[in-house]
Amino acid sequence: MNKSWLGVFFIMMVGCKEQTQTAISMKDDVKFLASDSLKGRETGTAGEIAAAEYIASRFEQIGLSKKGQQNSYFQTFSFKPKSDPHQQITFTNDQGDQMITGTNVIGFLNNEAKHTVVIGAHYDHLGMGGEGSLHREGEAIHNGADDNASGVAIMLALADTLQQAKNLQNNYLFIAFSGEEMGLLGSNYFTKNATLPLDGINYMINMDMVGRLNEERALAVHGVGTSPVFSQSLFSSNEDFKLVEHESGVGPSDHTSFYLNDIPVLHFFTGQHADYHRPGDDAEKLNYTGMKDIKDFIYTLMLDLDDNGELAFRKTKDESEEVPRFKVALGVVPDYLFDRKGMRIDGVSENKPAQKAELKKGDVVIQLGAQKVTDMMSYMKALSAFEEKDTTTVTVKRKDTILKRKITF
Repeated sequence: MNKSWLGVFFIMMVGCKEQTQTAISMKDDVKFLASDSLKGRETGTAGEIAAAEYIASRFEQIGLSKKGQQNSYFQTFSFKPKSDPHQQITFTNDQGDQMITGTNVIGFLNNEAKHTVVIGAHYDHLGMGGEGSLHREGEAIHNGADDNASGVAIMLALADTLQQAKNLQNNYLFIAFSGEEMGLLGSNYFTKNATLPLDGINYMINMDMVGRLNEERALAVHGVGTSPVFSQSLFSSNEDFKLVEHESGVGPSDHTSFYLNDIPVLHFFTGQHADYHRPGDDAEKLNYTGMKDIKDFIYTLMLDLDDNGELAFRKTKDESEEVPRFKVALGVVPDYLFDRKGMRIDGVSENKPAQKAELKKGDVVIQLGAQKVTDMMSYMKALSAFEEKDTTTVTVKRKDTILKRKITF
């Protein structure tokens, strides 16, 4: 996307500012946020600041009030980047050349209600690559259309829809988080420096990578166990999604920061793919019809929850603590939305054991060495038994055929 187009886009926004109905679509939002001009929206960079200003302008256009710092939409936080990957990042008020400043963008829909629902999505990404990138061929812009311009676009669409709704029993706080890719920094900072009382937050909805709904219409929902009412509300609100439900409120996205403060959470996710954390995650690859359907589903769910008053919170088992440690990889992208026996392959990496063994997208791994594979956990347990240069046999189901292949890690 060229810069002159971006200028026209801002002029169009200003011209639409006073209209009740916005003409800006989710696709427009993604195209801007995932444009080359923003250079991957890495935390603290000029590209991320431009994205923050864009989101604030959208909040203002929709009619949300400012709920950041000093009567603005922005909440900034500063930190020193890690020199050691195991080091804990701490926030500081100090300034200096090595400091990075992230910016949360916060808008509020005040319905004069007792409780507030947080609707969040991170907008930062990996910039030109670096730590976290799976691209191994030098610097390249990581536009992050699915991760996570898609979540921001659905959040903005929900804000517009909720602004026009009547007789709602909750307030709504919309937060575009910074620093998620560096360790959930923006959501962590917000929960420690909330711009409204945390004890008034009813529940939190997080959308992270919701732009690639597949043909099976599989939609993962994490945090279902964090409130007793969630499972039934999801069931009654759903018409045609294949929901893959996970109980735990802990996961690698911003809902975790709220769960750890005893707030019920739901996280929506359409699955990983071959472009994850790579330069190929571009705007034209998203399923915008699917995104609209997800937005409508979440809105229906929120209406169903609206008259439940304060939702009860329930602690869940931390599934991440049970993940086995392993030193080798098969070189595949697992299909995290697969809910039958085995581990289905959603993508195969170049020059890795799986490709050399001629495994393909769609193959279902049912055994690795002596270990039967029935799900992701048993697959990771099987991997943990091997060291580099070990040789073993992988058994896969390809349609109706069982195949055995020798692999070397």
